[in-house]
Amino acid sequence: MTTRTVYRTATVQGRKIFYREAGDPAAPTILLLHGLPTSSQMFRDLMPALADTFHLIAPDYVGFGHSDAPPRDAFRYSFDNLAAHVAGLADVLGLTSYILYMQDYGGPIGFRLFTQRPDRVKGFIIQNANAYLEGVGDAPKQVLLPLWQQRTPETEKAARAFLSLEGTKFHWLVGAKDPEAINPDNWVLDQARLDRPGVQDCQLDLLENYQTNIALYPQWQAAFRAHQPKTLIVWGKQDQFFIPPGARAYLNHLPEARLVWLDAGHFVLDENAPQVAAEIKAVF
Repeated sequence: MTTRTVYRTATVQGRKIFYREAGDPAAPTILLLHGLPTSSQMFRDLMPALADTFHLIAPDYVGFGHSDAPPRDAFRYSFDNLAAHVAGLADVLGLTSYILYMQDYGGPIGFRLFTQRPDRVKGFIIQNANAYLEGVGDAPKQVLLPLWQQRTPETEKAARAFLSLEGTKFHWLVGAKDPEAINPDNWVLDQARLDRPGVQDCQLDLLENYQTNIALYPQWQAAFRAHQPKTLIVWGKQDQFFIPPGARAYLNHLPEARLVWLDAGHFVLDENAPQVAAEIKAVF
């Protein structure tokens, strides 16, 4: 068996969805769900390290990476819709059982899949993905709260800065143990996709829609308590977006979860992929 990664597309609800795949389809599947401002490329180093043990599927959401990015008048950019397309991809690929790896936006997408189809989810790997109010740092509050109160050109300014090259680079470097170990291709590639015509307006719609995730936190927490999925939490403790209290809060509802602190920020895999892979293999 090879640990190589292959690059494929599938049609879901009429949209082209790009995904990376590695490992033996007969092995347990991990569905890897990326965050903002990136795509499935964030898993490029982790997938080969896991492919000897797991079957890995890492999609790009609609509007991200190599997947279709329809204009706002042709597609409603909401977390419900992104999650529906990931669920649709799982159906197209015949995935009836999977572990969810969730980072940032991957959390609200994955937790929607979990609450809709809890029997399919065999575990969580949570990497700086939030489901608790105490986990929201000041940095996202400064961007999101004005936008949620009233969306105007003025309140959009901070969000547009969030989606600029400077903002994207900050996402990747914030809290890194050694910034020189972080591949600059990360923010260059991500920004090239964000700068496509119309894409930043679509991303603004998602930032505005993020408030629907916070409204679902109690529902998700009740589902955690009810189903008790096996859980590994790997958390960059220097993250300014999703702060450490958000990681500890999971233990209130998932007391058997394993929590591993990493000397990292919002993204951890450039510096910590071997450790994360070893933790995943030890838990699952």
